Amino acid sequence: MTHAFARIRRFHFNLPQRIAASMLLLFLAQGLWLTGHQALSDRDYQYARCGRETWERPSPLAGYFTTCGNIHDGVFAYRLAGLPITLNLLLNRAADLFRKPEDRILQPGTGQSIAELGTWELRHQMTHILLLLRLPFLAAGCILGAGLWWVTRRLYGNMGGYMALALYCFSPAILLACVTPTAEIFATLGVYGGIYTCIGVAHAMQGPRRKWRPRILLLTVLFGIAAASHIAALPLTALLGLALMLWVAEGRRSQVLPVVLLASVGALVIVFACYNFSPDAFSYLFRSAAGFLWISLDPARRFFSSLRNAGITVAAAAALLLYLGARRSRYFGNTAPLLCALVLFLLVTTGVPATPWLWALPFLLTFVGGVFADAFEGPHGKLAIAAACTVVLLQVVFCLLSLPGLL
Repeated sequence: MTHAFARIRRFHFNLPQRIAASMLLLFLAQGLWLTGHQALSDRDYQYARCGRETWERPSPLAGYFTTCGNIHDGVFAYRLAGLPITLNLLLNRAADLFRKPEDRILQPGTGQSIAELGTWELRHQMTHILLLLRLPFLAAGCILGAGLWWVTRRLYGNMGGYMALALYCFSPAILLACVTPTAEIFATLGVYGGIYTCIGVAHAMQGPRRKWRPRILLLTVLFGIAAASHIAALPLTALLGLALMLWVAEGRRSQVLPVVLLASVGALVIVFACYNFSPDAFSYLFRSAAGFLWISLDPARRFFSSLRNAGITVAAAAALLLYLGARRSRYFGNTAPLLCALVLFLLVTTGVPATPWLWALPFLLTFVGGVFADAFEGPHGKLAIAAACTVVLLQVVFCLLSLPGLL
């Protein structure tokens, strides 16, 4: 049996995985409910039009990447927003061969090609444009949730993973990011996945070199997603990942920096590819203010003072008290996500709209799941489980109350 098939056979879909999958289905159902209560906005048409242009044709404006201009940040979100619509158009063009002339997407005699027809002109011919636009963002949210579950369950066991995933699946901030055409959910996926993959690479360095390569390749891809979503996310992810790798990789610290540099260079190549290998469009990324960051307490204050995040706020406060008061909770698995969350919650972007506090949220939930998992195994485990169920239920109630048209 080959190594690849052996890895597939080791994958199990038992009760813990089924519970996690059910939670993610509830998360997806909420996202689809929100999508069903939205209307197409100017932002939607902008992402659809300019996202399609990155796939279908260059901009007719000389010197610009798209009719939106040179996209100086978040090009990955534009590309993925336009991809389902482009694929849908290609399928419709193939289906036109079997349709009556009056039912075709491209009417005879218009003289227009698929690329020349705008999303506005196609809104009556194409169904579910709004859903097609949001599918990549919802998919990214589900992948991020699955990654959060994998990390927390591996570190803290089933109960810690359940708590972190439950708070994630009923987080209004995450849901809103998954039904809004912005780069935030992709940046969150890249930052969280990139940092924990750095830790995975550092652990793999203690073993044979053959185990390094797939993890370094995954690290490069995640760094690329972070960089193509927000260029400021790349140095943040690389620096935090580097610090944690140096913490973990005892005896291999001299090899940590080359690995991070290699992944960072590969990430820039991925960003270059997202700009169709156009030097002008790519260089504009570094001539804008997309990478400017500053420090502010306002994002954290707004997040934790919002009633919609009441369950997460109570859980985070309780986890911090337990972390400071219980010596057994102060170890690398809990300290690493806490430090990442604190750094990201304090940052704001000054050059482009971005929400680093959202990038911090999965780390905060990881910290909460880890500290509560320690409490579940302590002398007052039943009380800790009851408290965890209470804060999760509180978050579920406030999240559902925030959904339009549900009540």
